[in-house]
Amino acid sequence: MKKYDDIIIGFGKGGKTLAGYLAKKGEKVAVIEKSNKMYGGTCINVGCIPSKSLVKNASKTAQMGDISFDEKSKLYKKAIEEKRNLTEMLRGKNYDKLNNLDNVDVINAKASFEDKNIVKITYKDSEELLHADKIYINTGSTSVIPKIEGIENNPYVYFSDTLMELDTLPNRLIIIGGGYIGLEFASMYSNFGSNVTVIQDGDKFIPREDEDIADEVKSLLENQGMEIKLGAKIKKFTKDGIVSYSHKGKEFNDKADAILVATGRKANTGDLNLEAAGVEVDKRGGIVVDNNLRTSNNNIWAMGDVNGGLQFTYVSLDDYRIIVSGLENKNKYNLSKRENVPYSVFMNTPLSRVGLNEREALEQGYDIKVLKLPVGAIPKAQVLKKPYGILKAIIDNKTNRILGTMLLCEESYEMINIVKLAMDLGADYTILKNQVFTHPTMSEALNDLFSL
Repeated sequence: MKKYDDIIIGFGKGGKTLAGYLAKKGEKVAVIEKSNKMYGGTCINVGCIPSKSLVKNASKTAQMGDISFDEKSKLYKKAIEEKRNLTEMLRGKNYDKLNNLDNVDVINAKASFEDKNIVKITYKDSEELLHADKIYINTGSTSVIPKIEGIENNPYVYFSDTLMELDTLPNRLIIIGGGYIGLEFASMYSNFGSNVTVIQDGDKFIPREDEDIADEVKSLLENQGMEIKLGAKIKKFTKDGIVSYSHKGKEFNDKADAILVATGRKANTGDLNLEAAGVEVDKRGGIVVDNNLRTSNNNIWAMGDVNGGLQFTYVSLDDYRIIVSGLENKNKYNLSKRENVPYSVFMNTPLSRVGLNEREALEQGYDIKVLKLPVGAIPKAQVLKKPYGILKAIIDNKTNRILGTMLLCEESYEMINIVKLAMDLGADYTILKNQVFTHPTMSEALNDLFSL
C-alpha cells in the first residue's frame, strides 16, 4: 500500500491549486483523476472556457448578417475546432504544472473509499490501495438526467458538455430547461444560426430574478429570434428526434436536430463509496461540510461543486483558500466570511448580479431605495450598438450600503466586479456615484446608476 501525506480526488480548480500548495510545503501528494480529458476540471474542459470561446464566435457569426445556413455551419464547425484546440492546450498546461512537481503523483484512475484513510484506485486491469492522513474531494458536478421516456441512449439528446462536441450545427435545437445554462446555450446557438426553442416546466421565467429583470431578459431573447415556452410538460423523446409535450392545453410533437437537456447539475459522488469513509451527504446528494469545509469525517474535506454550494470555478478556488486557512491553524477565513459572490450569464446581452435583489431585500425587512437606469442612456452602449437592457441597484436607506446590483448590459461581467468590491468594503454607495472612471466605458454607467 502506497502512503501519501495527502490524497486529492479530482483535478478541479480547488484541488489542483491545493495540490501545488501542499507540494511546495514538502508534502507527498496524490491527485487522482478518472478522465484524462478532465485535467484542470470542469471549467477548462467542459464548462466556462469552452462555452465562452463558442459564445465569442457565435457573436461574430451573428454580426455577419444575412449569410446562408451552410456558411453558418462552416463557421460553427471552425468554432468547435478552435474550442477543442483551446481546451487541449489548457488541459496540457494544467497537467504539466502538477506532473512536473517532484512530490506530486497524478494518477489516471477511478477512486473509491475503502475506509476513512484508504482510497482504492482502479485502473483498466488492476487495483491499488493508497493511504493518506488527509483526503480532499474535488470531483465536481454532473448533469441531472430527468426521468423522461426515451432519454436514455437517445442519439438526439445532449447535455451541456456533449453538445459542445457536436461538429454539425443543428438547424433546429430544442432546449429542455430555462435555467441559466439553458439560456446561455440558447443565446449562443441562436447567434450561430440555429432555430431555438426553450421549453420549461415552471410558469415563472428565471424565478431567482426580480420580475422586471426577468421580463427584460425574456424580451431580449425573444427579439433575438428564439421561442420560450413556459409551463410545458415534457412527455417523451423519440429516437428520431421528436419531443412530445403539452403546453397551454395543446399537444405538440416537435422535431429537433438536437435536444439539449439543461435541467441542472448535481454533486458527482456516485462512484466514491462515501459510506465506507463515514462521509455524509445531504438530500440533494451534496457532501455535508462544516464552516471550514470538513466533512463528517475529520480527515476528509470537500471543495467545489461536490459540497453542494455555488457551482462556480471561482468558488472552488475560494474553497481552497478556506481549507488552507484551516490547515495553517488560523481559521481566519471560512464559509461564514464569504460574502457577495457575483455571477454572470453570458447571453447575447449578458446578465450579471451580486447580492440581494429587490424582492429578497424586502422579504428580509430592509428599508430600501431602488435605482434603475436604462442601458440606452449609456454612451458606450450606443457606441457598441448594444443599447439594450437595464441596470438596477438596491440601497439600504439606513446605512447607504449597496445590498445588491443587477446589470443586464454589454460587458456587465466586468462591471459587476467593481460593485462587489465596493460591497465587500462596506462602502457608502456614493463611492461609485463619485468614482472617476475612464470614458467612454460601460463601467462609467455606475456613476449614473448610483446618482439616481
